[in-house]
Amino acid sequence: MRLLLTRPRPEAERTAAALRALGHEPVFAPVLEIEYIRDTAIGAGPYAAVLMTSGNAARAIAEHPQRDRLTLLDCFAVGPQTAAAARLAGFANVYSAAGDGGDLARLIGECAVDRSDPLLYLAGDDRARDMAAELAPYGLRLEIVVVYRANATRNFAPDIASALKAGEIDGVLHYSRRSTAIFVDCVRAAGAEAAAARLTHVCLSGRASEPLAAINAKSIVVAQTMDESAMLALVSAS
Repeated sequence: MRLLLTRPRPEAERTAAALRALGHEPVFAPVLEIEYIRDTAIGAGPYAAVLMTSGNAARAIAEHPQRDRLTLLDCFAVGPQTAAAARLAGFANVYSAAGDGGDLARLIGECAVDRSDPLLYLAGDDRARDMAAELAPYGLRLEIVVVYRANATRNFAPDIASALKAGEIDGVLHYSRRSTAIFVDCVRAAGAEAAAARLTHVCLSGRASEPLAAINAKSIVVAQTMDESAMLALVSAS
């Protein structure tokens, strides 16, 4: 299958390698461009731990002036890919929730985290969930520091738009509601709604699939668990 990858390039490269190993052809069409804010101000703390809901946060902090101080803290990551990025950034003690923001809150709430100090949330400027509200029932406080921005693409590259309309793409992988919504906007801008509706859409979650209703997508499959391996299993079964 020729599969469209709408993730930002660093994450899409890893996915592309996995798809090639399965005999598929990845096609890069990122709908988000990540802008790291490596000089963002981070308070002196103390912090009970660090939490991340995206590997982009880890990549942003990898070159931050306060990286060495922060990597001494425990790090709680939303899933295995974010956890792997945190380890690459230098965090030694990393715990993965292997799920979504609610799973991450439960993981932190069940751990022996110091309630007297806030958690440091290294975040993007656009956030799907209110992590402060998720953590409040566990008596945990949150300090949010934005370390990256995810800027939306307005249009597909001309070759991607042409490939879509010519029926040269078989499917798309979708990882978040926001990126799926941007994909739909780009499809409309290209006048490729009918072609996109015929594709196989492989989604990380039900929430990520929701914007596809706007183009009347006919084939939508949702991963059983919120991780990329489950998505790749669906690709193999398609």
